[in-house]
Amino acid sequence: MRVVLQRVKSASVTIEDKLFNEIGAGYLLLVGVNDQDGEEEIEYLVHKISKLRVFEDDAGKMNLDISSVNGEILSISQFTLFADTKKGNRPSFVNAGEPGHAKKVYEQFNEALSQTGLTVKSGEFGADMMVGLQNDGPVTILFDTEHK
Repeated sequence: MRVVLQRVKSASVTIEDKLFNEIGAGYLLLVGVNDQDGEEEIEYLVHKISKLRVFEDDAGKMNLDISSVNGEILSISQFTLFADTKKGNRPSFVNAGEPGHAKKVYEQFNEALSQTGLTVKSGEFGADMMVGLQNDGPVTILFDTEHK
């Protein structure tokens, strides 16, 4: 699995010109799944993301996790995180997970994040989405379970 985490002041997702979901301060997650991903990758990422200390404490140090600041998560499925750009100018997406498997893993990931007590909202798997955000910092972190 690959996740791009962005610390945000706010984020939203619009589908067919209608606001689908929005959050205040927290994380916007772009989530990519391949066919080898499953429970082990989900557990690893849920632990890392829920415990990640990138919010500022009273001293201005990135020392607080998302729960400490009552942050929310907006999770967006993003198969293009598995784009292969080695050949030519058009990316190949053969490394992205088969849609049925990817949707299942993505939903399990979101549910596992919710079970930590965090508020988790999502986009719609496979939909054409417009994602808006007010990046905070900016703080952007890449997780790749192939390199855990």
